[in-house]
Amino acid sequence: MSRDARLYPLRQTHVEPQDDALWNWAQNAQVGSRQQVKRPANEAELQQLLRQSQCQVRVVGSKLSPGRMLHVGENDLLLDLSALSGLIASDENSVTFGASTPLQQVYRTLTEMDRMLGSSPGVIAVQTLAGAMATGTHGQGLQQSSLADEALRIRMVLADGSLREFDRGDDDFAAAQVTLGALGIITAVTLRTEPFRIFTCHKFAVSADNLEQDLPRWNDEYPLSKAWWFVDDNLMHVWNAHEASDAECQRYEQNHRQVVEHANTGDDSLNDTIDQTLAHMHRDTQIHGKGGKQFRTVTRFRDFTDVTGDIYQLFCRGIAVPQINVEIGVPLENTPAIISKVKSWYAENRPHMHYPIILRCTGASSAWLSPSYQRPTCYFGFVVYYADDGSLSQDGLHFLTEIEKLLVEEGGRPHWGKYYDDQRYTWREIYPKWDEFRALRRQLDPQLRFSNDYINTLFD
Repeated sequence: MSRDARLYPLRQTHVEPQDDALWNWAQNAQVGSRQQVKRPANEAELQQLLRQSQCQVRVVGSKLSPGRMLHVGENDLLLDLSALSGLIASDENSVTFGASTPLQQVYRTLTEMDRMLGSSPGVIAVQTLAGAMATGTHGQGLQQSSLADEALRIRMVLADGSLREFDRGDDDFAAAQVTLGALGIITAVTLRTEPFRIFTCHKFAVSADNLEQDLPRWNDEYPLSKAWWFVDDNLMHVWNAHEASDAECQRYEQNHRQVVEHANTGDDSLNDTIDQTLAHMHRDTQIHGKGGKQFRTVTRFRDFTDVTGDIYQLFCRGIAVPQINVEIGVPLENTPAIISKVKSWYAENRPHMHYPIILRCTGASSAWLSPSYQRPTCYFGFVVYYADDGSLSQDGLHFLTEIEKLLVEEGGRPHWGKYYDDQRYTWREIYPKWDEFRALRRQLDPQLRFSNDYINTLFD
């Protein structure tokens, strides 16, 4: 298989600091030039900027998304909204943050207030609040859904510079929850909050023989559940979390609210599998020795033990490493049959596994463009890391291509902020409100100022 450069771009490993080209975070796509970036100091400046220009506009955010989502033409604008950040207001049951507040700041502020969100966090916390919402970022657990589902009010600057607030219960609110940046520019978000709680996470390794039955059971029995499927070895590594007992909470407080490990020596039953996976990753990435951050995402499974901590300490543990990350959400009710199909497909094709399959389930979302819209969902996640020279494992990419085909046939919806082949999907068939979203986009942005080639391909 030859690499599809449109889907899986190579990474630039040497970008000069004085270079005017602006790259996305992974440095696998140029999104524009530095001269095109404007940094309004406040919402009023943003409004004026939109009133005084007629060109197309995209917000760069943390630049974690694939470059095609951010790219603009040479005469268009890129907006850095980092000034619209921080806590704006709070009450007993909600908080309002500037849209460009990094999630790690949101989580830290809530923890200091002894509050938390009802949604489980995604693994990466350097995303901005608005960017994470706009792409449908989610965590794990059937009792919650995406971050966007915790929004109570969304404040947005429209293409003509006017302001609009979308309140939960409004007819168009579900469109504003996940927008891909196509409706307007979010400047502030009000989120509902809950009392701060502590969780104990049980970690264990188990055979994947009964995964079809085990995965639904884990998610039914625990409010938070995440699993990694090492298909080569037919093994699962599982994190199941529930609220901590009084004694566990006391130990956590005595440990100055730092994560408490439940054993002095960890479970080593997965260590041989970890060694094998690391060997594959070293070969694929051409990195010798212990290597970098990408290897830490696997070595954390070595000598594991149960832990107690808050939801962000336990689950927001991602390490931002340049990668091709594909994640497809399928109907939860069909997941056992889909797992069986994946097993059969693997047995027949024996694909090269660069990294374990990540399995996370969520409840249904109210957001029109959420991959979990109106249905509990199981997300299948796949990763191929870049080599030091910016190349990608051809075997790893072949696996991504083939597994995406399989999941598309099962009604899969891709995570918007990750990589996927848009030509495989018939959007209005898999999103019941697709045409309503398109109509609202035309109403709010008749000149299509918040578009680029990526957005136009999707909606036009």
